Amino acid sequence: MCGIAGFWSLAGIEGETALQRVANAMGLAVAHRGPDGDGVWVDPEIGIGLAHRRLAIIDLKETGHQPMSSTTGRYVISYNGEIYNYPELRLELEKSGVAFRGTSDTEVLLALVERYGLAPALKRTNGMFAFALWDRETQSLSLARDRYGQKPLYYALLPGGFAFGSELSALRAHPDFVAEIDRDALVMYLRFGNVPAPHAIFRKTHKLVAGTTLTIDIKTLKTGQVTTPQPYWSAEQIARDGLATPFTGTADDAVDELDRLLGAAVERCMVSDVPLGAFLSGGLDSSAIVALMQARSSNPIRTFSIGFHEAQYNEAKYAAAVAAHLGTAHTELYVTPEDVQGVIPKIPEIYDEPFADSSQIPTFLVSQLARESVTVSLSGDAGDEQFVGYNRYAWGNRIGGIVETLPGPVRKLATGMMRAAPPQVWDKIYNTTLGRHGTKDRQVQVGHKIHKLAELLRAPDRHALYLELLSQWNDPGALVTGAAEPRSYGGASTDWPNLDDFTQEMLLLDTTGYLPNDILVKFDRAAMAVGLEGRVPFLDHTIGAFAWSLPLSMKLRDGATKWPVRKLLERYVPRELIERPKMGFGVPIGRWLRTDLRDWAEALLSTDSLGRDDLLNPVPIRKAWDEHLSGRRNWEHRLWAVLMFQAWREHAGV
Repeated sequence: MCGIAGFWSLAGIEGETALQRVANAMGLAVAHRGPDGDGVWVDPEIGIGLAHRRLAIIDLKETGHQPMSSTTGRYVISYNGEIYNYPELRLELEKSGVAFRGTSDTEVLLALVERYGLAPALKRTNGMFAFALWDRETQSLSLARDRYGQKPLYYALLPGGFAFGSELSALRAHPDFVAEIDRDALVMYLRFGNVPAPHAIFRKTHKLVAGTTLTIDIKTLKTGQVTTPQPYWSAEQIARDGLATPFTGTADDAVDELDRLLGAAVERCMVSDVPLGAFLSGGLDSSAIVALMQARSSNPIRTFSIGFHEAQYNEAKYAAAVAAHLGTAHTELYVTPEDVQGVIPKIPEIYDEPFADSSQIPTFLVSQLARESVTVSLSGDAGDEQFVGYNRYAWGNRIGGIVETLPGPVRKLATGMMRAAPPQVWDKIYNTTLGRHGTKDRQVQVGHKIHKLAELLRAPDRHALYLELLSQWNDPGALVTGAAEPRSYGGASTDWPNLDDFTQEMLLLDTTGYLPNDILVKFDRAAMAVGLEGRVPFLDHTIGAFAWSLPLSMKLRDGATKWPVRKLLERYVPRELIERPKMGFGVPIGRWLRTDLRDWAEALLSTDSLGRDDLLNPVPIRKAWDEHLSGRRNWEHRLWAVLMFQAWREHAGV
């Protein structure tokens, strides 16, 4: 895992020394992603510079140094990622006569490109990556990103040039980059809590969409017109292929196949020349990954978890029980408000672009904890998107039917009744009732969920319902002056995928939107901030193809989400250790904003601070803040989005 950066300039940067200076500055901006080494390659005749910061995982010797040239010298690459099936690919290439200098997957990737071409080579890989590839023969620069978007890649057209980098900070280190906030992108951020690809928070800046490549040449630079990135893989096509040719075995056969495929994916992700471990929350997905890891290891796997003193957010006790049963070497850390206060000043630098998933805090803390012992950590992320894990999948069709069949006045009345009582009153009613009926199916944050349901019932159709599910602010355009919200469902596509089932459509939209723009951003930035490589076995593309081939009834069964994962895990862990309501990786940010974090938040949410440069409209934000402080509503997600933007803006100086 590494940090990459570079540029191509037709004018303005002349001479080898000047090129190296700019490339070095861009690489230094992402040095945290690669603390083990650095490298720069420039070509003064062309005006191109590639930078690389290395986190050494495979081939720790000098033969793994980057930027790296291919054997023939035609290609030069600056590469971030891991090709998990590189040993098989290397053997295949060696049989055809290819000789290798070292043992890195980067060298294998270069040989694949030389032999097959860029897109065909990528289709043969199994891994996560983002890279820049210079072709001396065609004098073209290609960018590429992995299938699901696990690794980030930004790019921007500059006056007479082009720049790219793992993070925005690399682009900002280029002397010609102009950091001007894109107001339309800001509206999207306030809705989704992230800036979805291909957009970025700065104007004339983009993220490369997952599963695509982008190639530019001299004509591109002269005209200033970047071509549309080209897909080499499509999540939607995989979904349609799976639905068209469904799995024909029994439910037990499906669990057997998942055991085989996920076990193989975990085994591929365990290849490392440095110490390796795993995050363990005690939930289904991380427990399944750890169970499969431990089954393949003769020594105890190192596992790490974060706990909270607030019971409704604490999963550490479940993680400890799973770890004890599996026999892992387990480490846990209980988070306090003081820990959170220590992380908050770092968030704008860690995420480099406004990002407002509050579980970013425990994700960073568990990454920091893991990095004390290991350099690579596996995660259970993406199990929800692959195997129908979010609660909304279980009732999406039901709520969608209500939205489209129940008359508007009736829905309005129901909404008013649900919102009449504050969330804490609903919580008290629920807990009082639960005290008489037991705790087997105990839910958390019931009042918040009732208020969220009230908001959902306002949606006119299923498409709007899905957008409501993703939204932090329901009308973010009212918060940003002079902006127009681009059409989006949280991902790159502006079109609704017609799969003839609302749950399947939500699943696909989450896979192409929420997953790469939220879940994977959260994990990548938190881990890379401390020089930790994070790996996600559930995103092995063989798992995705299999998951889409399973009928929905095999994934969502008798009201239980992720049924195959549950049954797989029962082969390794007793059911009573894992059967409980889904909690998520949340933090008590709402309460902390009223108490320990109140002064910090008030400074960022003051009318003067919000109204600076006539960018934000303070009125609706101050109203939400007042309602939150009074306890009338829990606006933690809305307020966190604004707070993270304000904190980022102060840090970025824009």
